[in-house]
Amino acid sequence: MASTSDSDKASVSNVEESRSRLCEEFVAIAGSDSAAAQSYLASNGWEMEKALNSFFEADMERIFEAEDFPETDARPETKRKKVEEKPAEPCIDLTKDSPASSHKLSEEDDGKLSVISWNVDGLDTDNLAERARGLCSFLVLYTPDVVLLQELIPPYVQYLKKRAVSYLIIEGGEEGYFTGMMLKRSRVKLVESKIVTYPTTQMMRNLLLAQVDFKGQKLCLMTSHFESCKGHAQERMKQLRVVMQRMREAPDDVTVLFGGDTNLRDTEVAKVGLPSSVCDVWERLGKQEHCRYTWDTKANNNKTVPYVSRCRFDRVYFRPASKDGVPRLAPDHMALVGLEKLDCGRFISDHWGIYCSFSAG
Repeated sequence: MASTSDSDKASVSNVEESRSRLCEEFVAIAGSDSAAAQSYLASNGWEMEKALNSFFEADMERIFEAEDFPETDARPETKRKKVEEKPAEPCIDLTKDSPASSHKLSEEDDGKLSVISWNVDGLDTDNLAERARGLCSFLVLYTPDVVLLQELIPPYVQYLKKRAVSYLIIEGGEEGYFTGMMLKRSRVKLVESKIVTYPTTQMMRNLLLAQVDFKGQKLCLMTSHFESCKGHAQERMKQLRVVMQRMREAPDDVTVLFGGDTNLRDTEVAKVGLPSSVCDVWERLGKQEHCRYTWDTKANNNKTVPYVSRCRFDRVYFRPASKDGVPRLAPDHMALVGLEKLDCGRFISDHWGIYCSFSAG
């Protein structure tokens, strides 16, 4: 009888340990408190994906329910707070050309490709309306051909669709939070897109791919948000291997570009290794110090954490086409964007965005 009792105790202990770990992961992903994590997990049978979907769907539509983002009621008891403290200013209309974009538009006959990759932190709903308008300001300023986004939520996507009609928007999911791509209609033509699921992800992560035509050149665009948190290094490396395999095996007449929030540490990349045909754009352009840290709590205070963390979580990988006679693009510029505070006193995201351009070599 004693052994049975010990076995029962061990079983109960294992369940408690497993549920405690799930709560910790939920808190890390959703930014909630432990009580909310336990509540959502318990009501969804301790299934992480269902619990997160339920959490993110709860009351989110009110964030962007009116075009000009009027004052809203207080958020539920999570990190979601009042979105706006005052009536918002009119939003930027991306359907109109601005003086800032006129120079870029005059260059559209050249073969230069411009890209922005950005984790926009849609999970943080504080000042989200103003931060979304800030993102649109950068789209007007840079008029990038391709925009690769991470941590989108459905209302954020609907806002972009209303404001950025000059872009085709491809979504990497429908519920919770997900990735997305924006393709400038006048420059980039979509051939097909698909979502590749990471089989062992615990955080609803996947790889979004799009085959496109850019001025007669075949491009394969990729974006992803790799597994978060230090303890998920093994899953992150699995996801990097999937991306690298896809990049390596793409046809030789196709140029391949990946940009996203990888959450990678340099030691993890070293363990996986990059194919000889693939380059890390930041490294290829000389490892410029001012572009190193895309997650920098020393300079960016959107997240109030009791420590300083400076990491190169967001990365751009590139594999040029190698077939004879096919135009050969090469990276020629990189800069971080979103470094200025908005009127609300916060930044567009807790991540800096990456702007890159590529020209024919």
